Amino acid sequence: MLRIGISGCNGAMGRMLNETMSDMNDLSIVLGIDRNINLYNNTYPVYENPSSIDIDCDVIIDFSNPNNLNDLLNFCVDKKVGIVIATTGLSQEQEERIKECSKYIPIFKSSNTSIGINVLIDLVKKASKVLSDNFDIEIIEKHHNKKVDAPSGTAYMLANAINEELDNSMEYNYGREGTDAKRNKKEIGIHAVRGGTIPGEHTVMFAGMDEIIEIKHTALSKKVFAQGAVRAAKYIANKEPRLYCMDDLINNN
Repeated sequence: MLRIGISGCNGAMGRMLNETMSDMNDLSIVLGIDRNINLYNNTYPVYENPSSIDIDCDVIIDFSNPNNLNDLLNFCVDKKVGIVIATTGLSQEQEERIKECSKYIPIFKSSNTSIGINVLIDLVKKASKVLSDNFDIEIIEKHHNKKVDAPSGTAYMLANAINEELDNSMEYNYGREGTDAKRNKKEIGIHAVRGGTIPGEHTVMFAGMDEIIEIKHTALSKKVFAQGAVRAAKYIANKEPRLYCMDDLINNN
């Protein structure tokens, strides 16, 4: 049986992971990590810091805060524990640290663990290759009013995937303001909307002469992210050390 730890177990995504895994027979949640250790009556021990963990686990799923990542990576490398990193808003230094740690443990990293959003990425890459000469590309992302980072990690995933298809020739424009905001042909516009309880909505718009193509993904609940993260945890269990992503998971099926 796969032994899972949840970093951020008492947060919104942590609670969704609890619910998602509660009726699975091939895994068990053996520990949690959270600053608010007594917030819920969990059925497993909760630790305030990874350095306090005194039980074994196979994979940790991290939906927490970038400030927690360094201690978590230290623990995972020391104990040879795989990790699924779904936390967004990471610094460039943390991105480099993840790459370094992936030499020693399996790390699965994705800013969005929904299978659907990763199919969307594949679709927009193909569309960009065909349409970019005559169409302007804009990305609009919408999230709940408690999300702290903007644009979303998924918006960056989409923009970077498009840009790679176009030989990294595009610049990013984060919204527009002022009296001299005419669009540059070689740019991708990225726009963030925050409000209510929107779990996540991403639209890529290709606007051409007299026609518009929109490719859109809407998450109706956080459960799609929890399900994808659990699939990722199962996927990297017993894998060789390296950095894995959603493409690996999708292409494996």
